[in-house]
Amino acid sequence: MVYASVVEFVENYLSLVYRRQVTDISDTVWCPEWWKHAEAVARLDAMWRAWEHYRLDGKTGLSVWFLDHADPHMAKLFDPKGPFKYCSVRNGHKDMLTPLPLKSPQQGLFSDPTMGDFRI
Repeated sequence: MVYASVVEFVENYLSLVYRRQVTDISDTVWCPEWWKHAEAVARLDAMWRAWEHYRLDGKTGLSVWFLDHADPHMAKLFDPKGPFKYCSVRNGHKDMLTPLPLKSPQQGLFSDPTMGDFRI
């Protein structure tokens, strides 16, 4: 592996490759404390692991990584309606988004949750 952790990957690769204007007047948002957002951590960790795999393909690996992994994930992270909605580079992290509201399903609805088998 080139990078030992997702933090190292974000700090030493991704932040240098994805240079964007992320000011308060931009339609591209970013949180300097990205690690405080569960969605960002999940997406960036998936991107890092995929990058470590695709970099080994010297032909089209990184192109596939950008098109199928990095660009879709970064579009979601940069989106003003995404996980960094209330954060800014100037004012930092704002923990204002709450988890999605849930109601537990009735018992037995999912007979085998590992198989995605369900009854309605």
